[in-house]
Amino acid sequence: MGDFNLALVIVAAVVCVLVFIVNLYLLVNYQHPDDVNQAYFPKFVVVLGLSVAAISILMLPADVANRQACQHAIYNGACNLTLPMKELWLIVYIVDAVLVFFVIPFAMFYYEGDEDKSIGKRAKSALMWVVTTAIVCGLMLGILYGVVGKVDFTVRHLSSSTMSFPSTWDFSSGQPCIGSGIHECSAYSASASSEKTWTMRTTFPEYVVALATIVGSVLFSMFGGVGIACLPLGLIFSFIRRPKAVITRSQYIKEATELGKKARELKKAADALHREERSGSKGRKWRKNVKAVEKELLLLEEDVKALEEMYPQGEQAETAWALTVLGYLAKLVLGVIGLIVSIAWVVHIVIYLLVDPPLSPFLNEVFIKLDGIWGLLGTAAFAFFCFYLLLAVIAGAMMLGLRLVFITIHPMKWGATLMNSFLFNVGLILLCSISVIQFCATAFGYYAQATAAQEIFGHTLQSLRGIKYLYKYNVFQIAFIALAGLTFVYYAAFGWQRRKPSGRFQLSS
Repeated sequence: MGDFNLALVIVAAVVCVLVFIVNLYLLVNYQHPDDVNQAYFPKFVVVLGLSVAAISILMLPADVANRQACQHAIYNGACNLTLPMKELWLIVYIVDAVLVFFVIPFAMFYYEGDEDKSIGKRAKSALMWVVTTAIVCGLMLGILYGVVGKVDFTVRHLSSSTMSFPSTWDFSSGQPCIGSGIHECSAYSASASSEKTWTMRTTFPEYVVALATIVGSVLFSMFGGVGIACLPLGLIFSFIRRPKAVITRSQYIKEATELGKKARELKKAADALHREERSGSKGRKWRKNVKAVEKELLLLEEDVKALEEMYPQGEQAETAWALTVLGYLAKLVLGVIGLIVSIAWVVHIVIYLLVDPPLSPFLNEVFIKLDGIWGLLGTAAFAFFCFYLLLAVIAGAMMLGLRLVFITIHPMKWGATLMNSFLFNVGLILLCSISVIQFCATAFGYYAQATAAQEIFGHTLQSLRGIKYLYKYNVFQIAFIALAGLTFVYYAAFGWQRRKPSGRFQLSS
């Protein structure tokens, strides 16, 4: 048994190194050419943040494997080489909270600072914002922890008399315990009045994790609910709206001319906003216009890409068109697979979380049966469903960012992603990863039972004073399902339609 546990520790270390290497590869290939050989601190934060997010998602399957490593141990001391999962959970999520609320904002303020200022002044300005945020957050956390940082567990007081050990055993539904009458154990006969509330103060790290989970749960229920539907349907309807054939040269020239006019309008608007920024008049309308320009620029880039697909040029035009067709076929296949996974998620949430008592363990049983086929097959499927939920959150954030002006758009593009966009998306992933893990620990409570994650997210969090009612009445799960249903209806009604041109772009005055 000890050798198996040592192997688990070695595998965990190797996975952490691989995660770091993969994230470094993503940074190198996604970064904008303007950020090459500079902005090293934001790049370090990006790699660290992505690594923490990926490791936190993988920790739940590791927690399950860690529990299974000791399932045959006669007593706890016989299995002492397993991972200290509770301590690791707290460390990872404290680092997560520090990155989201302090390190990433500092890196963004520093990166977006005025380039005419010296490095010291940019760092000083960013540090002032972060210190102010830290003081406010610290006071709020301290006050909340001192006032309501307690957990309320409902317990039932049991008592029973003793009797001589019987010579025969006779149990039935009417007599579940030894003896009869007053000798029956009080666990079956205790009244509701014997229930009492046991109050204890939680640890400060657990309280920080709990509050960070609440913040992330609000975003998770909104972005995740939308993304669980738009992630697969977006791929499927992208195939439906695909270009059916190559357009003629005259059509290409006409469309390219219109896009050129739109590009010149956006350049004028961007120059005007830059002049306003230089003059110091950055008010609410200025920020609104900046977001409007960002949205129009992103849509313009999508139109340019679509035009290039419909009229491939160069010596390998036929090859480019063939790759385009294959790409849309791949989107269809991935969309169908994703739709099956999304439906499975929605059905599982309804029948296992929203119905009391649950109608069926559903996916929990699937993972257990897969483990019976091969030891790590169920764990791998479990990790896949957790990762898929995180991808749905990112897809939902991108969809809402394209349609709602008050959400800042930070698209991720291969070879053209600036560090501020990188940092924003890493912060979003980190913040939502806490809620994804908590949601998965609850949704797969039967499969992940007796794990450190369930102790933190299943018992402490759901019994925390002032917060427990959000989980008692399934507020986040209901919001998730409601938004998923609305998004399914939206795509069914409008997803097949092509986006119409927005007309002449104008700034609000």
